[in-house]
Amino acid sequence: MARRRRAGGRAARVAARRAGPTKDERAVRPGQSGGAYRPLTESDMERVYEAALELIEDLGMGDPIPEFAEAVTAAGGHLDGNNRLHYPRSVVQRIVEDVAAKEWVWHGIDEDKSIELSGNKVHYGTAGAAVLMLDYHERTFRPSTTVDLYDASRLNNTLEHIHFFLRTMVTRDLETSREVDINTAYATMMGTDKPQGTSFFRPEHVYEVVEMYDYVLGGEGEFRRRPFVCANNTFVVPPLRFAYESTEAMVAQIATGMPINLLSAGQAGATSPAALGGSLVQALAECLAGLTSVNLISPGHPCVMGLWPFVSDLRTGAMSGGSGEEAVLNAAAAQMANWLGLPSGVAAGMADSKLPDNQAGYEKGITTVLAGQAGANLVYESAGMLGSLLAFSLEALVIDNDMLGAANRTIRGVDIDDSTLSIDVIRETIFGPGHFLGSDQTLHLMQREYVYPVIGDRNNPDDWRDLGAKNAAERAYEHVNEVMRTHFPTHISREQDEWIRSRLPIALPVEEVTGLGTRW
Repeated sequence: MARRRRAGGRAARVAARRAGPTKDERAVRPGQSGGAYRPLTESDMERVYEAALELIEDLGMGDPIPEFAEAVTAAGGHLDGNNRLHYPRSVVQRIVEDVAAKEWVWHGIDEDKSIELSGNKVHYGTAGAAVLMLDYHERTFRPSTTVDLYDASRLNNTLEHIHFFLRTMVTRDLETSREVDINTAYATMMGTDKPQGTSFFRPEHVYEVVEMYDYVLGGEGEFRRRPFVCANNTFVVPPLRFAYESTEAMVAQIATGMPINLLSAGQAGATSPAALGGSLVQALAECLAGLTSVNLISPGHPCVMGLWPFVSDLRTGAMSGGSGEEAVLNAAAAQMANWLGLPSGVAAGMADSKLPDNQAGYEKGITTVLAGQAGANLVYESAGMLGSLLAFSLEALVIDNDMLGAANRTIRGVDIDDSTLSIDVIRETIFGPGHFLGSDQTLHLMQREYVYPVIGDRNNPDDWRDLGAKNAAERAYEHVNEVMRTHFPTHISREQDEWIRSRLPIALPVEEVTGLGTRW
């Protein structure tokens, strides 16, 4: 009887293992706490903050829109004769300490995929904006299109370790800024129900797109209540000058309740100082100016401190997205924003390699791991990008999903408690079977402690050769083709799609979103 009970219990445990862990029992999950890697000391962060405050108080920001100038001057700032807007240190400090949102929820269309921006919780996702698409089979690049963006979005929707999707490429098949803004938002939304992001050329397009979002969510005002899109707003022309049209769009984003990634992307040695510390100071100053302007207009508006300090290869002046300098600088940027208690977003995974190869692997690995270990709330650009952000690859996207699972596992670290110390398990094994392969602990922890790659190969050399001796990119190519043939998301109904198409200039053929196309 006892033997039957033990056998029955073991069978139940094996069945549970095959069923997989529940959402809260996975080896890795969105929002694990980073912050173990700290490239800056407390004194370093204080000095960087003070220098940033000095910059925007003494030098100010050039070319402010009237809404920003009015808000800042009403709070005690001033506009000088060179059209530079100066931010009093006390005003900026008050915004940072008492007004700006310290945490907020970036919703998914699927609420179960929503993510919380707070503390050192880490989430990996995409961004852009690539202008080229890699054809892996032909080893060539071509201009990116609206269909490419939709394909990237729906592929991303199948990948566990990519937590949000911000538009990855420019829709170069479209002509007007209105067509680009509307179709970028549409293609992204149709492909994924995760938290997502887009960008805008003009403020009037923001209102049109939010009307679409409201309809999808159930009615007027629903997007403001449950915003599933964060605007990527590159509001700065570095050094220390506002991008006029982008800040105009930012006012519309504030008015519609759209969260904003306040994105500063100076390039060290070109548009920001070659000294990494100076580049960090400039990025922080620019983001503090944006944060202050937004919060003076709408206190507590959800924002991300999007410090994206890029670096150059100083031999040529070209951007170097996969360098060690880029890795440590963006980790420091995340640490600075978190130290101020503000939601942080940095860029990592911007490989300089043109193919998903060994070079791309080490460039992406070192930058994404350091950003996560530093505790960045949002790690943008972490999947799919090649050619220093000029190009995007579907194959790289799925390989990078494997990489991000491993990166997230390093963030989780090692759990130490009475159970994991395993003294009893070791004792039972020594006086029992002599190995741990069949122990209850091993079976229990297979999915709860360990992350397994989808594309990565762990076979022995003989088995690998028997399976075709394929490299990771070749396996990814096959995986992409299978997903593209079979996965067509349905979180936006046909009725909703027809309503959208009747009101907006949608360029994506309906056959593409229904799976009736024959491209794959």
